[in-house]
Amino acid sequence: MELFTPEIGLVFWMFVAFIILFIVLAKWGWPVIIKMMDKRADTIDQGVEDARKAREQLDNAREEAQKYIREAQAKQSDMLREAAKMKSDIIEEARHEAQMAAKREMDQAKMAIDQARKEAELQFRNEVGRFSIDIAEKMVRTRMKNDKAQTELVDKLLDEIEKN
Repeated sequence: MELFTPEIGLVFWMFVAFIILFIVLAKWGWPVIIKMMDKRADTIDQGVEDARKAREQLDNAREEAQKYIREAQAKQSDMLREAAKMKSDIIEEARHEAQMAAKREMDQAKMAIDQARKEAELQFRNEVGRFSIDIAEKMVRTRMKNDKAQTELVDKLLDEIEKN
């Protein structure tokens, strides 16, 4: 049972060795260990702080990206709206120009028809006048076959001229 019950001298020297070791460690070991632990804790705290800052920056970057996306979508919708308006304006302008061109064509056609009608009327009047003159000439020739009728006609015309 010697193993389980140490002698007093052994316990005393173990106690002295422990105290010396404790004093040496307290003077030179623990400060270094505590300093390293504090440094490690500071490093961990700094890492946590850096992670928090990185998370904040990431959140800010996400918010900014979302803002840019919203702005881009707004610009896109504005562009699409403007393109649709331009399209409808172009269509309306083309429709208006087509209507104006059709109106010009109709006016030109009416003018051409009026011109042709006037020319036809003038030609008709000229032909009627010529026919009338031919008929009158033939009638006057038939009536004026003798000298007496010619003298009567000349006298009658002279009387009419004097009255006027």
